[in-house]
Amino acid sequence: MTVDGPNTSTTGSGGTSAPAREQGREQGRQAGREPAHVAGREPAQGPLVTEMGRTTIADSVVSKIAGISAREVAGVHDLGGGAARMVGAIRERIPGSRTNLQQGVSVEVGERQAAIDIDIVAEYGVSIVDLSTGIRRNVIAAVERMTGLEVSEVNVTVNDVYLEGEDDDEQRESRVE
Repeated sequence: MTVDGPNTSTTGSGGTSAPAREQGREQGRQAGREPAHVAGREPAQGPLVTEMGRTTIADSVVSKIAGISAREVAGVHDLGGGAARMVGAIRERIPGSRTNLQQGVSVEVGERQAAIDIDIVAEYGVSIVDLSTGIRRNVIAAVERMTGLEVSEVNVTVNDVYLEGEDDDEQRESRVE
């Protein structure tokens, strides 16, 4: 993301439609958490463009911060849809590889704002409403604190529910190690 141009860019599995973004904003308002610019306050950091220079934040940085902070919320089993999780599981079995912290996260970053979409797998038994609220709060706080960008929305999609022992069944059916 470059802060001196009007263009935005997208990372991940695509952008968010205007109705979906508006729905996410409304859900955020109902959850009691307004983005910084709506609540009438500035993000924690100063502006990204000053007399002394410009700060550029890559989309992947915002995506990684959002992914890490979403995983910190109790009740989140994993991030990403089925195909992304399958590729991630294969990648993790390769010696020396790392977990993709951006899996399941899409961001749109502008000059002063970021919009974030997160796909999750919830643990069975947790309140999805409370889980989504916790994810929004944690992601907004982390991204605004670390980047100085205002988070306009965090849309959460629950793709699956994890049942304890599901991973054990998948590992038993595997024919290779």
